[in-house]
Amino acid sequence: MKKILLIFGANGELGSGVSKVLIQKDYDEIYLFDFKFDNNFHSDKVKQILVSDLSDEVNVQKAFDNITVESNSEYFLFSTIGGFFGGKKIWETSIDDLMKMFKMNLLTNFNIAKKFSSLVEKSKGGAIIFTSAYTANHPEENKFAYGMSKSALSYLVKSLSIEGESIKLSSLAIAPFILDTKANREWMSNADFSKWIKPEEAGELVHDLFRNYKINSGNIIELKLRFD
Repeated sequence: MKKILLIFGANGELGSGVSKVLIQKDYDEIYLFDFKFDNNFHSDKVKQILVSDLSDEVNVQKAFDNITVESNSEYFLFSTIGGFFGGKKIWETSIDDLMKMFKMNLLTNFNIAKKFSSLVEKSKGGAIIFTSAYTANHPEENKFAYGMSKSALSYLVKSLSIEGESIKLSSLAIAPFILDTKANREWMSNADFSKWIKPEEAGELVHDLFRNYKINSGNIIELKLRFD
């Protein structure tokens, strides 16, 4: 039985780190999706696919048109798709700010979940893992629009885990507090980077979750800080 992997947002810092890890694992085919690619992965089993605005369902369907449905295969999808907005109180947050976060963090992933579910329904089963955020369950100051949209994403994860049982689809999310990326280091230059979770470590976790997808559906895995 073949194992087929899809990664959305594969060119970002989290996506690149996760992709580097998962390409070394036992997946037979790997499809990487993003708006651009800065690096080429030299592997016969890897295909890089350019996508457009994923809040448009038509564009998501075009992305999935690259995948051949095989009834005797398992499918796995990891999505890093989303965005951040912060620094404003609730009363300073505009409707446009709020809707932008829901578009980036919920609507895009809803479209991905919808198309992936239709694919898995015709296969042996599989799993989808989203990227939520620690603040979705632990509200912080000046992060309302971001946290609310990620909380909605977590609800999507849990709902899909219930409805996905009938098609052997597992739904999960990782919820980082902060990841060790260049952008985050610049944003919090005085922090202790050694405690931050690296994208490659997230990749190893994602692989373990995929390996055990039949017993862990519905979980939001919080990733706060690492320790040695």
